[in-house]
Amino acid sequence: MTLRPARIGTWRIVAAMKVLVAERYGSAEVAAIVDRPEPEIGPRDVLIAVKAASLNPIDVKVREGKLKLVLGIKPPIALGCDVAGVVERIGAEVTRFRPGDEVFARLEKARMGGLAEHVAAAQDVVAAKPQRASFEHAAAIPLAALTALQALREVAVLRPGQRVLIHAGAGGVGSLAIQIAKILELHVTTTTSTRNIELVKQLGADAVVDYSQHERLPTQLDAVFDTLGGASELASLAAVARGGIVVGVGGLPDAAFARAHLPGFVRPVIWLATGKRRRAARRAGARFAYLYMRPDAAQLAELAGWIDAGRLRPVIHRSYPFAEVGEAFAELERGHARGKIVVTM
Repeated sequence: MTLRPARIGTWRIVAAMKVLVAERYGSAEVAAIVDRPEPEIGPRDVLIAVKAASLNPIDVKVREGKLKLVLGIKPPIALGCDVAGVVERIGAEVTRFRPGDEVFARLEKARMGGLAEHVAAAQDVVAAKPQRASFEHAAAIPLAALTALQALREVAVLRPGQRVLIHAGAGGVGSLAIQIAKILELHVTTTTSTRNIELVKQLGADAVVDYSQHERLPTQLDAVFDTLGGASELASLAAVARGGIVVGVGGLPDAAFARAHLPGFVRPVIWLATGKRRRAARRAGARFAYLYMRPDAAQLAELAGWIDAGRLRPVIHRSYPFAEVGEAFAELERGHARGKIVVTM
């Protein structure tokens, strides 16, 4: 049972909550549900009673310490960045929300902890929950859909009618990216396995490459949205036309990101590790751009509008109760989920 702040005489009872915490960097066993004080809220924050949260590959990377130089956070780390729930309290300067509002958010990157009974978030990353979406479906949207929207519209700057390849179309990001690309009036090719071909076609894919049958990627594309990294980025650069672009989110960052976000001693390492990718881009006469998505309440509101209009729907692979969050992570790390994995509180 969650306690509420109260005073008895001169004593203050601090509200407590359950939260998933990684006590150190490592594999799944380093994370556990623990009791922690309910977060304090600042003047521009809202306190959200979480009803559902979704898992993302970034949660695993954070737990393993792969983003410690970027995020600047150290264990113990509260995990989870996508939430949907109900506003319980608001800061003195909050103007967009009131207690009782149903909301969803991609939490700030230095302030995660969505796999918890309560989270505090700046109002600038929070939007009203889509009316047509359950809390589970709303929680499946923020990170994946914001990533896809920013990749296609802001980084690739694609125009109606242009041709884009979206890798892993049945995955959490890909299943939303296909739909967003169609809303943007793009011609969409996607990669998937045989068992998921019908799913990606239902989501709107115009053409499908079955990687389980070793089918070749198309060529002369305007852009590729690559969520896989590594060798997939090299193949993607070979698939775009001269002047095209590959937007990557799953592999190593590019030099621009390293200069802006990483310590100086790391930059030469990134430069050496991405040499093959740079050479492949030069051969193709194309560009590679790394996207590190940003939380954005205005874009979340736009996505919510598409959901309420019936133009966008999240695909949920499976929903787990919070007590089974370990099993949820095991399923995520197996790498075969169709859509998003959600945890309910």
